[in-house]
Parts: sequence; structure tokens; C-alpha cells
Amino acid sequence: MSSISSMRNISVGNYFIHAVLHNAEAQGLNSSQLLNAAGISPELLSKTNARVSAVNFGRLQSIVMREMEDEFLGYGPSRYVIGTWTNMCHSVIHCATLGHMMARYCRFYQMFEWGLQPRFEINGDEAKFVIEHGNTDHAVGLYGFELIMFNLHRFCSWMVRRHLPLIAVNLEYSAPAHAEEYRHLFLGQAVFFDKPRSEIIFHRSLTELPIEQTEQSLQRFLQHPTLVMLIQQYQEKSWTAQVRMIVNKRLIDTPGIEEIAEQLHLHPQTLRRRLAQEGSTFNELKTQCRHDTALYHLGRSNLSIESIAQRTGFSESSAFTRAFKSWTGMTPQHYRRRM
Repeated sequence: MSSISSMRNISVGNYFIHAVLHNAEAQGLNSSQLLNAAGISPELLSKTNARVSAVNFGRLQSIVMREMEDEFLGYGPSRYVIGTWTNMCHSVIHCATLGHMMARYCRFYQMFEWGLQPRFEINGDEAKFVIEHGNTDHAVGLYGFELIMFNLHRFCSWMVRRHLPLIAVNLEYSAPAHAEEYRHLFLGQAVFFDKPRSEIIFHRSLTELPIEQTEQSLQRFLQHPTLVMLIQQYQEKSWTAQVRMIVNKRLIDTPGIEEIAEQLHLHPQTLRRRLAQEGSTFNELKTQCRHDTALYHLGRSNLSIESIAQRTGFSESSAFTRAFKSWTGMTPQHYRRRM
């Protein structure tokens, strides 16, 4: 059984807000109006370290796609009409296995000229989604790559009800300033830059996984696909996700890594090593959980600052205020007023 409501406190960095809005103003759309419609303060655009909840980000992306009438948000050489994603979903929902679904997914999108196209290949023990450049000189921005690869990974994960473990994510461009966000984008999987081509690599055996979704579950998914792919969690989780879940449940009295390792039946050093392999550390995860939970409560509840400080594991509201200002560049009170 999957859990969505427990993961609604995931947050998204300021870069992604700018990326979604990047091409909107060229079409005459007003960024402030779009942000307000999504429940995001326009002032957060100028705050480099600001973050917004995944719920609000998912709402913003859906609004901008609808207003631009383009599911690729202006990153392609031509408009990507609304409904393309829905038609793709219906074309793959009756596939028997993940490999069958992946191949059909790629064939569907190869019918369109949109700057980038996915190609599915198997080589030895590795299966790969390769992102190829289309027959155009149009330069697709970074978010074009990020959007395609994120959707590929998360949609495939949804189809089999588990986050697909990846061998590697190779990217043909240099590490951007927001490279730290890739840890969340690809769920702690190994990401490498300056590679000959952009591709998602996973073990061939995963292509035999049976498709577990149905026409009925697809109808529910299509009501809020962006949000589902952002926050959906499954029983089989990475070590990062397992630690994050434990910490989220006990932020008021956050356990140390020794206690968490014991709960996961691991030696603490083994857990540290496995987190490092996924690109995480225990202290970073604890900070992320506090940060994301604080944003969630400040934006979606009437709790006092003192209560939020306690719920995020701070014994004093002054310590919480200092930490929050280091995360976002503003005090909790200022953030709440802007929301």
C-alpha cells in the first residue's frame, strides 16, 4: 500500500519555480498571477534559498501548462498540446510488463518532434532510457531534460508500485548551480555530469516486473499526476527514504543514527555507508525533514511559531527562528506573512 498524505511536507527549491515560469512571460502571462493562483508568494522568487511545498509546486506546474496550452512548458520547438500525457498513459496502461510499457512509452513520444525524445535499449544486464536530440536546432533548457527524466522515472515507478532503483543517471551537461536538488529529483540515486549522452540506467531484470496499475487507478492518477509523482512513496524504499520516514515520525524527539540503525537491523557504520552511496547523510536528512515540515505547517496551518518549533524538534522558538532564517533567508513570521 502506498502513502501520499504522509509525504505532503516534501518541499521544492526556488530554482524549479523559476524553471516552470521561464517561458510563460514570453507568451504574455503574468508570473505573479500564476504564483498567486498556486498559493505561492511572488516575493519568494527573489529568495535564492526559498522552498515551497510540493503540493503548491505541483499546482503551479499544472496551472502554467494549462495557461500555456503546452505540456512541455515552452521548452520544445513547438507546443506540446494538452492531453498528450493522458493519451500516452492510456496507450501503456494495458502493457503486461515494465519493459513492454517502457518500449511503448518511447514509441509514443517518438511520434512527436519536441526537441528531445526518449529511446529504450537493452545492453547486457543494463536497460536504458536514452534521451536523444530531435531533428531540430532548438536548444532545450536544463528543465526540459529534468522534466522528461523525472517523469520517466516516477511514472515507471508508479506503474509497478515501487521506486525503481537506478544504476546511474548520466547527464550530458555540466553540474548546474542547483545540482544538490538532483538528490531529491532522482531519490538519492547516483547522478553523473559531463557524460557523452543523457540516460537513465537500471538493471535489466526490472523490465520483467508486472504492471500493477489499472484503468481505474489511472483515472485517479490523472486527476493530479504531477503531485502523485512528486510525493508518492511505496513500501520498498531506499535507505534514505526509510531514514527520512523514521525521522519524520519522531521529529519532536529525533532518534540518533545508532537507534535508527538498530531499528533497521544494521550497524550504524553500515547505515552511514548506505546513505552515502545514495548521496545522503543522516544530519542532512534530519535538517531536510525539519525544514520541509516547518514549511508545511507555516503554509498550511494556524499553529503558533512555538508549536511549529516544537513539532520540528527545536526546544526553543529562538533556535528554530535562527535555523529557519539560515534555510530561507527570512524569519518564520516573515515567511508566513508572505504566504
